[in-house]
Amino acid sequence: MEITDLISRLTVTSDVNVRQALQAIEAGSLGIVLIADPKDGRFAGLLTDGDIRRTLLSGVGLESPLTAIDRRKATTVRHDTTREEIVKLFSDTIRVIPVLDVAERVVDLAIYDRRAHLPVAQPVLGERELVYVTECILSGWISSTGRFVGEFEKRCAEYCRVPHAISTSNGTTALHLALLVLGVGPGDEVIVPTLTFIASANSVVYTGAKPVFVDSEASSWNMDPAAVERAVTPRTKAIMAVHLYGHPANMRALREICNRHRLHLIEDAAEAFGSTYHGEPVGSLSDIATFSFFGNKIITTGEGGMVLTANPKLAEHCRILRDHGMSPSRRYWHTMLGYNYRMTNLQAAVGVAQIEKIDMIIEAKRRIAEDYVAALADIPGLSRPHEPAGTRSVYWLNSFCVDPAVVGVDRDFVMAELKKHGIETRPVFPVLHQQPVYAAGPHSPMPVAERISAHGISLPSDPTLTTAEINRVAAHIRQAFQTQTLVRTS
Repeated sequence: MEITDLISRLTVTSDVNVRQALQAIEAGSLGIVLIADPKDGRFAGLLTDGDIRRTLLSGVGLESPLTAIDRRKATTVRHDTTREEIVKLFSDTIRVIPVLDVAERVVDLAIYDRRAHLPVAQPVLGERELVYVTECILSGWISSTGRFVGEFEKRCAEYCRVPHAISTSNGTTALHLALLVLGVGPGDEVIVPTLTFIASANSVVYTGAKPVFVDSEASSWNMDPAAVERAVTPRTKAIMAVHLYGHPANMRALREICNRHRLHLIEDAAEAFGSTYHGEPVGSLSDIATFSFFGNKIITTGEGGMVLTANPKLAEHCRILRDHGMSPSRRYWHTMLGYNYRMTNLQAAVGVAQIEKIDMIIEAKRRIAEDYVAALADIPGLSRPHEPAGTRSVYWLNSFCVDPAVVGVDRDFVMAELKKHGIETRPVFPVLHQQPVYAAGPHSPMPVAERISAHGISLPSDPTLTTAEINRVAAHIRQAFQTQTLVRTS
């Protein structure tokens, strides 16, 4: 986009209303709006989306004139200001500096490179989230009652093609509820992959049951059905399939095991909202499924979770347990021991706006995955989980395994080198059977998961990443490989 076009999109005159200013912020994608004098076009100020958000929270409406918002003195520079002088003006709060000509009109923008730091993940938030949250605040419905809670549940159920969706305070409470309504409790065992986030196992322990860990498939990094089969005992009550990093697990094989042994099948789909398995959405492939909407997930509500099921009895049980065990027909009458696991209307408002853009987010995630494959294709010793035939991953995180036997490079060295260049990474999850809380065992050998955990790295996967930024990550990985190889051979 030409800079003149960008400036035009970002600019409004001082006689417009707050809604029009928000529309300009959305169009420009820089989090600011430039304000011009309606008479002669001279620069009259700058507002950030944060300035407008704080004003809306104070009670100013979307149709209010822009003059209702106090404008701080904006930092500007002249067109002949040197680059070095401009760089010194940037700070944590100053990211865009208007460049003015002699007539005090904006002719250019000095933009701080927000990608000096590439995060592993961050939410994609915009005007709709702000509008819906503002509606909650102006209406007064900010707790667990309000129109957005039901709306978000309805949209998630429709998207996943499941009749019932029950929102929760986070993904872990969703898992806890799912296990409880299946009757999992003391004396039971639930088979869980060892390569996953610890909430999968912790939720089992919360019920008094025991998590039994199994190894992963080398190809998909998900739980190995053959290992699951070997782990079944008379105490086994359920299998918890985790769609790791957005990749669907082998649900047909796991369903067959469950049917043969009369076990419940649970999906921990925290990282996989929008993935499909043979044309069916994850979340619809089991007796009961859960999602997480933490800030780094495919869609977010800040914190939040969801339980999905086709079974109306399980759904009703979940709703009662979620709300202190209160009878649905008699207020403050508690028929069972329950929990306060409710989602707030504020969280759900963000969720509704997020699910409206789910197709865009998934398209971006898949494009980023393709870009990584292309950018890293010439680097030996890097492997990633495969997308099996019939599945469609959302690639929550783009994760690779660094094989030191092939390239002589240590995963942690690569991470440290990338950090020097402002590129955030994270190690693949530590295996659960080696975590202090679960290490007592006994555990069977799990060499595949241990290898992936020891050598796996997750790269920046923010949906707004550009191809150029991915190529930058790849270039620094290539440089890190060369650096450590030279060090070891010198």
